[in-house]
Amino acid sequence: MQSVVHHLRQLHSLGPANNDHLSAWRVAISVAVPSLVLLLAGRPELTIYAVFGALTGMYGRSEPHQLRLKHQLQAALVLLSGVTVGVFLSVNGLHSWWLVGIEALLAGVGSVYSDKVHLRPNGPFFGILALGACASVPTAVPWYVALLIAAAAAAFSLLVGFGGWVRGRAWRRGAARPSARLRGALRRRTALHAARYVLAVGAAGAIGVLTGSGHPHWAMAAAAVPLAGADLPSSVHRGIHRIMGTFLGLVLVAVVLLPGPWAPLHFFPGAEAAVLALLVIVFQFGTELFMTRHYGLAMVWFTPVILLMTQLAAPADPQVLIVERAVETVVGAGTGILVVLLIRSRRNRRQAPAAGAAARP
Repeated sequence: MQSVVHHLRQLHSLGPANNDHLSAWRVAISVAVPSLVLLLAGRPELTIYAVFGALTGMYGRSEPHQLRLKHQLQAALVLLSGVTVGVFLSVNGLHSWWLVGIEALLAGVGSVYSDKVHLRPNGPFFGILALGACASVPTAVPWYVALLIAAAAAAFSLLVGFGGWVRGRAWRRGAARPSARLRGALRRRTALHAARYVLAVGAAGAIGVLTGSGHPHWAMAAAAVPLAGADLPSSVHRGIHRIMGTFLGLVLVAVVLLPGPWAPLHFFPGAEAAVLALLVIVFQFGTELFMTRHYGLAMVWFTPVILLMTQLAAPADPQVLIVERAVETVVGAGTGILVVLLIRSRRNRRQAPAAGAAARP
């Protein structure tokens, strides 16, 4: 009971600030420049590829430039791999069970890789999100153009992330090498962690396909969120934040997309695509501003980013998008939490009864 109360309190408490505005500006600039270039070129529907490449800037936010550059290069590999596989599936019309099987497999591979190189944010979440999103929209340009857009955005993000070195020009000797303790912990966790990702992502996607959802990849991405938690309580905590943050974010999406005098599109008739592209940039800034301080608040902003990009690339009924996003998030996050409960390390299984005994008066 005390644990439940603790998590409920954390739903409305912010973590300590750590120059979050600097990281938010780096990511916002990384997203804004390629997105505005596409907007000026009259191709806002291609923003989805630019944004996923630019999310490279979300990695290594508080690290020294040497280590940030290394980790962002590794993160770019994860993101661009997701975009590449997603575009391949889209071009070849491979959806439904193909998407579920391939994304679940690559979730396991991405988990092993991200654990091995110690990516932060950890886990393959953004890579499989890019895969599913790109697979779910028609590729309006030759496949190599989509990949070039993502790669160019990732390269620009690397430049932005490394730009501060010009002022300081300081290298921290040995910063790029993790400690022996971390390497040992990684070896013990890798296989178990990867198995969780394969099972959770695959199960969530299968539920989405069997229930006839048009966006099973949203459930698969949501299933990966609890798995990034360090232990059972933090996994449940992330799952709850994911659901609550998504639901609040869908309110913003409804305000933007649903017809009404309050909608921003109402004030700019004929410029809907431009408005949506600009809002993606604004919402991405908010996402990064709260990413480490409050995951739920970050999801309030990130949910519109994903849905507005999807709407730009493949316009659909906003009400259907909103309802399916809500349902798939609950299904995915719930599946992820269930997998964490079922598949735990021996150490965590021993700690759980001990923690429960300590909590009792």
